[in-house]
Amino acid sequence: MKGGGFNMLQFDSKIVGKEIGYGYLRDHIIHRGFTIGGNWEYHKGSFDAVLWRGGGETIYLRVPFIVTAGELDNEDAQIRFQKPFVIKHVANVGLDYDEGSLLDATGASQFQTPLDKDGHIHDKSRWIQAGEQVVEEKVLPFFIN
Repeated sequence: MKGGGFNMLQFDSKIVGKEIGYGYLRDHIIHRGFTIGGNWEYHKGSFDAVLWRGGGETIYLRVPFIVTAGELDNEDAQIRFQKPFVIKHVANVGLDYDEGSLLDATGASQFQTPLDKDGHIHDKSRWIQAGEQVVEEKVLPFFIN
């Protein structure tokens, strides 16, 4: 499945449909390698984790959610998870002297325009399995049930 310049590998997971407090979960999983996806809005967002990085390529796990109560900038917001997916981003790792250079050098611009717009993912089953494992080990333990 392709979209937005990224090759996506969506997969089934026990997390789909589960609800939890946004602030509670965020505070626990940021210490397990997750960040808040840069494309969040008040009614939806995602938690992202790096599965692999090398040579200007990064493979991410993205666990999207919708807000079911409140707004995402509120600690008390409730969220419900959708199907997670794996994406690959290929960035330009050469020297760049424009205003985005500092952001690129510090990693703050993780979702710059990809060098390889398709970001083709090889060995799909490996990355789906890795994504499933990260969800199982680093996110699901914080749910009751």
